[in-house]
Order: sequence, then C-alpha cells, then structure tokens
Amino acid sequence: MCGIVGYVGSQSALEVVMAGLKRLEYRGYDSAGVAVLADGGLAAAKKAGKLVNLEKELGARPLPAGTTGLGHTRWATHGGPTDANAHPHLDNAGRVCVVHNGIIENFALLRAELAERGHELLSDTDTEAVAHLLAEEYSVTGDLAEAMRLVCRRLEGAFTLVAVHADEPDVVVGARRNSPLVVGVGEGEAFLASDVAAFIAHTRSAIELGQDQVVELRRDGVTVTGFDGSPAEVRSYHVDWDASAAEKGGYDYFMLKEIAEQPKAVADTLLGRIDASGALTLDEVRIPAAELREVDKVVIVACGTAFHAGLIAKYAIEHWTRIPCEVELASEFRYRDPILGARSLVIAISQSGETMDTLMALRHAREQGSKVLAICNTNGSTIPRESDAVLYTHAGPEVAVASTKAFLTQLVACYLVALYLGQVRGTQWGDEIRAVVRDLARISGEVERVLETMEPVRELARSLAGKDTVLFLGRHVGYPVALEGALKLKELAYMHAEGFAAGELKHGPIALIEEDLPVVVVVPSPRARSVLHDKIVSNIQEIRARGARTIVIAEEGDEEVVPYADHLVRIPVTPALLQPLVATVPLQVFACELATARGNEVDQPRNLAKSVTVE
Repeated sequence: MCGIVGYVGSQSALEVVMAGLKRLEYRGYDSAGVAVLADGGLAAAKKAGKLVNLEKELGARPLPAGTTGLGHTRWATHGGPTDANAHPHLDNAGRVCVVHNGIIENFALLRAELAERGHELLSDTDTEAVAHLLAEEYSVTGDLAEAMRLVCRRLEGAFTLVAVHADEPDVVVGARRNSPLVVGVGEGEAFLASDVAAFIAHTRSAIELGQDQVVELRRDGVTVTGFDGSPAEVRSYHVDWDASAAEKGGYDYFMLKEIAEQPKAVADTLLGRIDASGALTLDEVRIPAAELREVDKVVIVACGTAFHAGLIAKYAIEHWTRIPCEVELASEFRYRDPILGARSLVIAISQSGETMDTLMALRHAREQGSKVLAICNTNGSTIPRESDAVLYTHAGPEVAVASTKAFLTQLVACYLVALYLGQVRGTQWGDEIRAVVRDLARISGEVERVLETMEPVRELARSLAGKDTVLFLGRHVGYPVALEGALKLKELAYMHAEGFAAGELKHGPIALIEEDLPVVVVVPSPRARSVLHDKIVSNIQEIRARGARTIVIAEEGDEEVVPYADHLVRIPVTPALLQPLVATVPLQVFACELATARGNEVDQPRNLAKSVTVE
C-alpha cells in the first residue's frame, strides 16, 4: 500500500525523503508527493504517476532547502490517481501538511462538518479532512502532537498519519491505528516510515509503534504517547540487514535477485532452531508446552501466496501431529462465524506482518480465546506484536510485489512448527524429527541445483509469450504448488491461469483442454505415494490425448512421465512433504521470464501492492 517517509535532522529533507520513497516503490502506488518546511513556511509538490513524474516537477519548480519534511506514494482508494488527490494535503492556510495510509471510514461526515465551518476541500480524498482538522485543533492547542491526539480520537478506520506544521519547523508527528509505521533513530536525526527500507541507508536502530499511538520526532529524541496522551512503552530493535540487501545487486529485477537468494533464505530460516542433539528449540514460540499439548485443532489464516503455504502446511501438520488442521482465507474467516476455543491454535501467516485481512482474523481468533502463532518476515510489524508467539522467517527484505523467497521460507517455518508440535506432543520420535531436519538442511543445496538448470524453463516461457491461458495441475502437496504457479502467472504476466487438483480434472476442468493449450503438471514422487503418481500419469495422458502441450515437473529418475511430456523439467529427489520447496522454483522462474517477454513490469505489477493494509 501507500509509502510514507518523514524526516527531521540536519540533512536535506528532500533528498532523504525522495531516496526513501524510491526504496518504497515496491509497495505499489499511482501518485507521489513531498513537502519541506523552509523559510517559516511549507512548500509541497505532488504528481500523479510514478516518482519520475514528481522528479520532473521538482526539476522544473524546485522546492526551497529544508531539513524537515515528509513524502508519500499513494495507491488510490478515495478519488482517482490525480495531482489533486495525491498526497500531501494541506489546510487552506497552507500551514499544516499531512500524508496518510489506510482508510478513514467516517471521512464523509467529517468533510461535511468542515464544509459547514467554511473549509474549502480541494480533493476527493478522505485524507484532506485530517489536514483541516489538525489546523483547527492546532489553533487551540499550539502543539502539533496534542492536535494529532485530539484528531485521532475522532477518526474511525485504519490509518497511519504523518504531519508537519510551519510553526514547528523541527518537529514531525506520526500516528498509527491498524496500519504500519516505524521510527528510525539516528545521530541528531530521526525518521518515520511505512517500512525500515526507507531509512536503512541512514540507521539500523528502529522503534516499534504500538496500536493507537502518537510519536513526536525531534532531532534530539522521540516521544511516544497513546491517543489519550498517556506515556507509552516502546520496544527498540536493531534491523539485521543493511541497505545493500534492498538493492538489485546487478540483477535486472528485484524478483530475479530474490529468486536467486532463496537457497540462503531457506538456510537462514533454519539457523539457531536446532540444538546439538537435533531437537527443535523455537525460542520465539512462547506458548507453554503444556498448552500446546492441549491443542485439539489448528487453523491457519492467510492471504494469497501465504494461503498456499498454509495449504501445504496442513499436510505436514496433520501427518506429523495427527491434529485436525483447517486452512482459511483470512478475508473470509471472521465473516463465517468460525468455531474456535481455548484449545484452538491459530497460525497467521504474513510476509509483511501488516496484512489487514490477516490481522483482523487474528484479532477475531483472540477474542474467541484461541492462541495465535504468527509466521512473519518483518520484525516489529503488527501481526507478531499482537500474537501470542512468532516464528520469523529471516528471508531478508523482499521488494518485488510477487512473493518468492518469502513463500519458501514460510514453508520452512510451517514445517518447523509442525515438527515442533509433534515433538511437544510426542507424536514424532526424536530420530524421526532429526531425519526430517536433516532433509530440510539439505534443501538449500537442492534449491541451488534447481536454479542452475533453469535456462530451458526460461526458453520455454519466452516461447509461450503469445499464449492467453496456462493451466496448472497437481496432487497432494503439488496441488497448492499448482495454485501458486497459477497465481504467479496472473500477478506478473496478466494471463488467465488456473490451478487445479488433478483428480478434479474430469469433474469439469477437462472441458478447457484444447489443441496446444499449455498445461503444467507437478508430479508427486513415485517413491512416496506410488498410487498418486500413477494417477497423475494418467491425467497427463488424458490431457495430451486432447492436444494439450504438457509441461511436466518431475523428480530426477522418474522415467514413467517421459513419454507423455512435451517439456520435462527435472527437480531433485526430495521427501514427499518437502517437494514444494524445489517444485515451486521453476514456476517462479517461468512466470518471471514470461512476464518479461510480454514487456510487463516485473517488480511492480499493475493494480497490486506489496503490503495490503486495507480490507
């Protein structure tokens, strides 16, 4: 969603803010703007479209130099992507300026009240009302932080707000409710941003902001209070990656870099979680073992790619623990009156830790008395903070909108949780757990091997650039892999792509099969579940008999599929439950290359945002 940057210090605020906005471009946006405090006043510029448009505007009409400022990249919600609707928004006197992420649900009422009091609102946004409200409150209090607290108490919905006032040239104030905002603390300077990536080039010292909190930034310190003005406790933390991790590193796209980083990301997610005896030590999982032994149901809530990780986790959890496991789309979860209780364990999976649908599902689960375990990649984000326990994936920054390394590390984390439950509950013997852990430890090298053999997949993708549809089939854990492969193609190539359970082929989808239609088939290992392997070979024969172009992903040594594969993609031999860690990689490469061949923007697909912070 929207990107926000605020700065106060001794550097050029415009340079710091623009650099921060560039680092947040991955979030998706359709307009951008900046404001600087200088010469006793406020100067702002904003343009619809990409940051390059704003840069041209600043080149033609430069802003005055200043050391306090803010910036914003907007993803339209209220009002189209126009210059007038771009952030920042000012009051009529041009003294207060605000940027906003989220949705203010009672904005129509607030706008009507402001209009009655003589305010002239110039945009179609919900945000502009906040600038006018802040101006009113400031005229009474003379204190921007207090004005922000008073305004926030009137707002309904989810929001992050950052504001400056011309009368307080060395102050930046922010507020958050259900939307991400993080503080960066440097030497004689401070930062506010939607993501630490915006200020990581300047400082790796960060502060978490809690729910319903207001922060006041000055050069010499940071003050955090609740919306009611009470002092707030905060947690400082050190960001464990640096600015170079958020750069392309010679790759054409962030997505290519992040695909290549997967072997390391998988290995990093395992680090420190296995003791000398081979037992799992998940220190972040703070739920007592006695309570985990009482769990009688596991429910996984997630969205998009994370949902597919959850579907795979279901197979592992049920197999290793014998606990029933449900997997729910977080956006649907709380609306269907789910059956939960104190003995339910809810696992919330989110790369950003700010996914609003997942956050609301988490809160509903806690209201029902359930324990919540978060699987997340972003330290200090909301979902881990509001959960009873967390398992961080340690994937490092993922900038491309379409998730790759976050997905593989979510799978590793899910396997670790499943094994840990089996260890605590005694459904898995120590030697069984050690055997799986050894297999997981080898996966990093296997992913590396897959990446080294991807040139034929790239060639195949380029040859299919003119196609309109690709279908994906899988069985067992290969079914969620098929869903993920289809999602990647939709996200990046803007093609019609569908994933199906191969056993459902004759129940409808086979009607879609026609001459030369590309069909990707993820084949299960013939060693583990031979009956499933035999059945999917029959499925391949069925679609090939109807003229489909078969693209078969199969283990090394699986010769039964060879006669029926128009294109054969080999993956290393792995245990059945772990196969998605290697089978997914060719599908990521396939989608990325096909999108490139079609001339699409790989890192920032149309209409999509990296972190979806509204429902």
